[in-house]
Amino acid sequence: MLIVSFSRLVADARVLKQIELFAADYEVVTCGYGPAPQGVARHLSIPDEHIYWQRSRAWTLLRQYRRAYWSSPAVRWARAALAGQDFDCVLADDIDTVGLALSLRPRYGVHADLHEYSPREKEDVPRWRWFVAPYMRWQVRHFVTQARSTTTVGQHIADEYRRNFGIDPAVVTNATPYADLAPTPVSAPLALVHSGAARDDRFLELMIAAVRRLEREVTFDLYLTPNDPAYLERLRAEVAGDARITIHDAVPYHQLVATLNKYDVGVHLLPPVNFNNRWALPNKFFDFVQARLALAIGPSPEMARLVHEHGLGVVAAEFTVEALTAALESLTPARVEAAKAASHAAAHALSAQATVQGWRRAIEALHS
Repeated sequence: MLIVSFSRLVADARVLKQIELFAADYEVVTCGYGPAPQGVARHLSIPDEHIYWQRSRAWTLLRQYRRAYWSSPAVRWARAALAGQDFDCVLADDIDTVGLALSLRPRYGVHADLHEYSPREKEDVPRWRWFVAPYMRWQVRHFVTQARSTTTVGQHIADEYRRNFGIDPAVVTNATPYADLAPTPVSAPLALVHSGAARDDRFLELMIAAVRRLEREVTFDLYLTPNDPAYLERLRAEVAGDARITIHDAVPYHQLVATLNKYDVGVHLLPPVNFNNRWALPNKFFDFVQARLALAIGPSPEMARLVHEHGLGVVAAEFTVEALTAALESLTPARVEAAKAASHAAAHALSAQATVQGWRRAIEALHS
């Protein structure tokens, strides 16, 4: 089987879980950016200079979307590299790979794993909403609807695809593989942590500002991937000289949960500037649980539901600096200890092992 994703596969937690799930039973070939992930039979590495989201502006403006799709350097390169190869099935990760996967005509068809609701991905950016959103909707109508099955990351996103396009994705959350760890004792000062992408649409400066307002003694470490190097450098400059706040390079995914385990509280605040932000249930949420941390988050509905259901920590009243500061101030050592214990109790139920079988069922159904 082929797994194709226009991402750096060794750093893509969702794709790595797919590879781990299928490598024992299939000869897994991967196509994406970067080096070969562990466990694959063969890997086709898309050159970094072939950027998947670049496409002909003229064809896009003229709404010649099929021509626009095949003008993408990454799509063209992958199509040529995969030409003449036979696959039983293709697992296409996210919307931009689905057209490519269909063109390969795999024997049993294509499964599309949709990482978010693409037609509203950057709806808060007017130029994107005017020019790119129609192209995304076209891809769903003309490509995703031709996949034999689909999955996505959350129920509200699945409902939105069903409502607008008539497809019925199963839900496979971004849950992290189970880690056999125990909560660590609560530190003094309290040790806060965040891990994720350095992108300006993640508003990391809000968490930094909230920590700076705290009257209690804390440390705040951020492990960030350099998705937007200029933004990352601005953050580094902003925290320079503040001994409480440290920005680290990202650690490899297989080391992340163990690295987080030494901290007390996982912090995440994601303002709902678009549909996907509002309904986000990201990898980091589940990473924090497997690391046996207390959680301090904004009132994102999907995350807040699980925090309340399992007693995992605190939910800020609003998506503001002041509200997050207040939530962090409320975390007494006893509350942190109890929330870390709650993460420990929920670790099995909220692990990848409890959800990734949705992919297995979908791929097995292709063969039936």
